[in-house]
Amino acid sequence: MAHHLVDLLRSYLAHYGYWAVAVALLLENAGLPVPGETILLLASFLAYSEHRLRLPYIILIGTVAATIGDNIGFAIGHYGGRRFLARYMRALHISARVVHSGERIFRKYGSVTVFFARFVAGLRVIGGPLAGILRMPWKRFVLFNLLGAVLWVITISMVGFLFARHWQRFMPVFKRLDLAIAVVLALSIFYLWWQHSKTSE
Repeated sequence: MAHHLVDLLRSYLAHYGYWAVAVALLLENAGLPVPGETILLLASFLAYSEHRLRLPYIILIGTVAATIGDNIGFAIGHYGGRRFLARYMRALHISARVVHSGERIFRKYGSVTVFFARFVAGLRVIGGPLAGILRMPWKRFVLFNLLGAVLWVITISMVGFLFARHWQRFMPVFKRLDLAIAVVLALSIFYLWWQHSKTSE
């Protein structure tokens, strides 16, 4: 199944290029469980290994799409309110525990949560709508949303790009695996290690 998913994502990137990156990040940050982060990693990897895309454009488009997506999520949450939240949870099978945890973090840390939410998979998807539901001041949301988008997109893009640059060092380890599965596994392990090293500092 992972093989088919990666092949599908690669085909989207091959056919639609930057549009695939833009749409995936916009939808994920607007509140839909789309694998935006995976597409961003894969696009950055291909930018170095296959030269189909260019890293500066990936970063620019990704930042704009993530920022707009979060603002759409904020507007939906702001105008939809609690009734929207209930329907949203049922439709996307989001557990009440995830939402309650997100609300607790928002209430405890306020606007800065928007900045760090992008680096937490579950919170990244529901961050925009939750901020709107909790009536966070929009101007503050816009500021932390943009700053978070810039840092998140640059970080994920550079992880994918730099990993592709050193791919030959890892090739013997993965030579018996399908290339697509190897790329995703390796990027995931590298990214999780990077996150762990940051939190332990």
